[in-house]
Amino acid sequence: MSAIAGIFNYGNGSSGYGLYEEGLSLMSSLSRYPADDVRLWSSKRLFMGCHAQWITPESVLEILPYYDDERKLALTADAILDNRDELAGKLGIRQSERAEITDARLLLLAYAKWGEEMPLHLVGDFAFAIWDEAEDKLFGARDFSGNRTMYYNDDGSRFAFCTTIMPLLRLPGSNPSLNEVWIAEYLASPSRLETIDASSTVYRHIKQIPPSHAFTVRGGAVRLRRYDALGQTSPLKLSSDAEYHEAFLSVFGQAVSGRLRTFREVGSFLSGGLDSGTVASLAARELGLRGKTLHTYSAIPLESGADWTSKSRIADERPMIAATVAHVGNIREQYLRFEQRSPLTEMDGWLDTMEMPYKFIENSYWFGSIFEQAAKDGVGVLLNGARGNFTVSFGPALEYYAALLKRLKLVRFYREIYQYSRFKGIGRRRVLAYVKDRLFPPKIPDGARSGLTRLIAPGFASSTGIFERLEEAGIDLSGRRLPDMISARRDQFDQVHHWTNSGTSGTKLSLRHGIWYRDPTNDLRVVRFCLSVPMSQYVGNGMDRALIRRATAGLLPDEVRLNGRTRGIQGADGIARLAPSWPAFLREIEQMCRDEAMAEWIHVPVVRAAASKYKEIPGPAAIYETDMTLLMRSLVLYRFLSRLKGGDFNEQRMDEAFAGSA
Repeated sequence: MSAIAGIFNYGNGSSGYGLYEEGLSLMSSLSRYPADDVRLWSSKRLFMGCHAQWITPESVLEILPYYDDERKLALTADAILDNRDELAGKLGIRQSERAEITDARLLLLAYAKWGEEMPLHLVGDFAFAIWDEAEDKLFGARDFSGNRTMYYNDDGSRFAFCTTIMPLLRLPGSNPSLNEVWIAEYLASPSRLETIDASSTVYRHIKQIPPSHAFTVRGGAVRLRRYDALGQTSPLKLSSDAEYHEAFLSVFGQAVSGRLRTFREVGSFLSGGLDSGTVASLAARELGLRGKTLHTYSAIPLESGADWTSKSRIADERPMIAATVAHVGNIREQYLRFEQRSPLTEMDGWLDTMEMPYKFIENSYWFGSIFEQAAKDGVGVLLNGARGNFTVSFGPALEYYAALLKRLKLVRFYREIYQYSRFKGIGRRRVLAYVKDRLFPPKIPDGARSGLTRLIAPGFASSTGIFERLEEAGIDLSGRRLPDMISARRDQFDQVHHWTNSGTSGTKLSLRHGIWYRDPTNDLRVVRFCLSVPMSQYVGNGMDRALIRRATAGLLPDEVRLNGRTRGIQGADGIARLAPSWPAFLREIEQMCRDEAMAEWIHVPVVRAAASKYKEIPGPAAIYETDMTLLMRSLVLYRFLSRLKGGDFNEQRMDEAFAGSA
């Protein structure tokens, strides 16, 4: 795991000593992160650097950047490959050499064999750049779901790239102007995604390589292209449920096992649900064979934030987590309350980490804090099951039942409805009403918009045409569309902007704490397998998420495996956490509303009206209210801009940034 950086001069800019000095500027900006090794390499027109953090046994042997004199190739990489043995076989590497060969060496040999088609042969998390001296070009790629970041700036004379943004902004001649379209989308979109343009950032002149994309820099031009990592998925046809279960556990077990490759400790997020529970179960079993114990981390609410939610939602998942821990064994669990932390106390830290505004505000206090605790425990790999809803635990029962009814599979439909109502503990009439809504969705009035869209200043929305952009991209501005997991799953793997959030936070937290954030539910082989499984395996006998429920018999306790009536909910104690800072919170909102620069972007009357609702500390449900979300999102942007004014840029450069965004 590494932070990488580089500069490729086109030949009409600085060279020699000037290039090296600029490269040193990039690398010195990465010194904020811990490193096990820092190396540089340069030629007349190229500089490469690597700020390495050792995670895998093989990474200790890596020399990055590396120049292969025989092949005339130079490489710097931030990568962990998960199909090492398969890749080594394709490359003709002898069995005796495979144990110690580094991932960087595999990347170099893969490029030598397949050229720009090499990303199609890779499974893992990666961002890398290779200089092909013979072709006089720079080539690189980012993994299919963007688990590692790569930003770049092309100023016409040089192509500079880095794992993080700030080093690029500190290069001589850099332009810090803000990207007004990015900011407009942040404010206008009700979605939790900051942007639908996976190549953009909050800075106009800093872009990023999107997930599933490769880049080529040649002859003074940058070319981006998407590579098809998933390919054409053929339907999987097996003869029995048992065969599907066996195939599922084989593929998923391989993904989990491969992500345990570290000489340090292994940790995992653990909730009371299926995804993280299955990951923990498979990991703990495999680690036991290796003489290790799995560390698990579970965030729990404040005692003052008592569980006020409905019967179907659980804020404190400890009983379910404890059942998983007791059933699985070989787990050293920690329940973490983070007493003094809130979305407000963690906001500046997250802005420093993310380098741009963010929207995962309700979960921010515990997500980063778990990394902090895991680092203290010597963890090198921190597992999660974030993509599970679209892969291993997919199972959209209501949409499936609507499809059965459309196809007039009436006997099966009524049998499933009867079983589903018993499994979920809800009446059949209610289930039928849900299915009817899927078949005949309620009509949404033209022009209907979610309250969250009111945050953007009308003039700013008009000048950027942001609502038209969002509508063209298929964003639901009304906030009224019924959930459709089948469509959502298709979009999840067709549209790369869905992956930018997790990759950005995962990469930057990993650099800050020296921990690699790894999701086996998002393994490329697991995704391909799950996309090939017929829908009848995901929903059946009245169960949603049926495949994982059946396959984990024995791996998870039945109270977790067969729980169809309750689900965990995150951040339910948010108001209790904010309460000690409430007066300061309201003062800062008022200060923001008086800021002339913010008034160009946010709709101040809407923000003031929202704040007026909360003159007194509201009830706990307010943490999920639209007006509270409006206040928190605007405050994140305000603090981001305030930090730029007072921190990384002086007033003159910040004035340039605002002027450049006008």
